[in-house]
Amino acid sequence: MRLKLPERRRFIRIEVPMRIKIEGDGWLEEATTRNISPIGMRFETAREFKKSEILNLVMYLPSSGDNSIRVKGKIVWQRKTSLEDNAPYDVGLEITHIEDEGKNVLLKYLCDLLYDSSYHSD
Repeated sequence: MRLKLPERRRFIRIEVPMRIKIEGDGWLEEATTRNISPIGMRFETAREFKKSEILNLVMYLPSSGDNSIRVKGKIVWQRKTSLEDNAPYDVGLEITHIEDEGKNVLLKYLCDLLYDSSYHSD
């Protein structure tokens, strides 16, 4: 018999590939999200980060044309995707700041995805 552990997450994660730019101190890297929620995201990158490191990101929502959303976030976890030396890192980032207009755009985008997904019951 398999026991189901209680869900620890406060928000559902939506699996959506979204292009992001990560800006650090003197460097810029592009990545793609694996999933996203109203308070954070998971993405893959070749760069290793420190836990609690603060990053500036630009998110490009597929449905928003050329509009972008600027967010600030904190690394909450990171792990290699495999044991290979050159394997990328899977990274969890908590969104710590987003401007009000960006919040509205992001939340509308996430709600639209949820209503179009299998989470929505008829």
